[in-house]
Amino acid sequence: MRLEQLKAFLAVAEMGSFQQAARKCGVTQSTISRQVQALEADLGMPLLHRTAQVKLTLAGESFFPRAHKICQEWEGATQEIAELLAGKQPELCVAAIHSVCAYYLPPVLQRFTHNYPDVQLRVTALGSDRSLKVLRDGLVDLAIVMDNRFLAASSEMVVDHLYEEPIAVLVAANHPLAAYNPVPWSELIGFPQVMFKDGYGMQRLVQEKFNQQGAVLNTVLELNTLDAFRGTIRQGGWVALLPQSALQDAYGDPTLAIRSLEEPTWMRRVVLVTTQDRLQIPPIQHFRKLVGELVKPTANHCRVGISPRVAS
Repeated sequence: MRLEQLKAFLAVAEMGSFQQAARKCGVTQSTISRQVQALEADLGMPLLHRTAQVKLTLAGESFFPRAHKICQEWEGATQEIAELLAGKQPELCVAAIHSVCAYYLPPVLQRFTHNYPDVQLRVTALGSDRSLKVLRDGLVDLAIVMDNRFLAASSEMVVDHLYEEPIAVLVAANHPLAAYNPVPWSELIGFPQVMFKDGYGMQRLVQEKFNQQGAVLNTVLELNTLDAFRGTIRQGGWVALLPQSALQDAYGDPTLAIRSLEEPTWMRRVVLVTTQDRLQIPPIQHFRKLVGELVKPTANHCRVGISPRVAS
């Protein structure tokens, strides 16, 4: 059964004539006749009484509303696809790690909403693993996450490298590790760690680093907001390993100290991820372009080891 056959049948039923149906469809009368005959052959029953005024058979009367609904659904679907390709997307959904949402996305969002005022923009701050899951599930259009080796395993994914940033040590200003710059791993591993929750790429990255050092990771607390990290670390003897973009507000806090790690420099890579099919949609293309232009490391990415209060 083909859509052209359904349209031919509907045209004949509505016009009451094969000749008028052919004129309406812009084809020959023999073409209309063949299409209706093929449809009847597929269904196994005649749909039309071929008299001077064509009328529906009992089967035709039963089939007509369903054929009409199928054609309406098809027209609605093709119209929606055409609007997508024309940039008339009702909404664009983005999942991004917290530091990107807080410090890098605002100018992108301002520019995008100015250029596409009719597209509802929805942004959710999630960990890297969760962001990638909702992207794969079709719940968001793009994800800005920490890179990992599993991204390359899927050919449908498009991955844009945005920037790299060092991982630094966040401690209270009076913490023993504040006396070091850089902080030796041999000293760091003895202190309890405050970590991002499961589902955040940083948890996996820190765990892998401790494994490489042959050290046991002592996690005392798991958090998922940057404010909570600063408040917790400020109180006592715990340590947090965080990327530089997550430490922006800590530089202005005299109760905290930021220290680099001993060489070699430990980096994380931040990437934008979407899928091949989504890049055919103009608003998604444009958002990706804006992220590539505007999401850049700030001056604070070069400030590892400088803190408001330097311990002596």
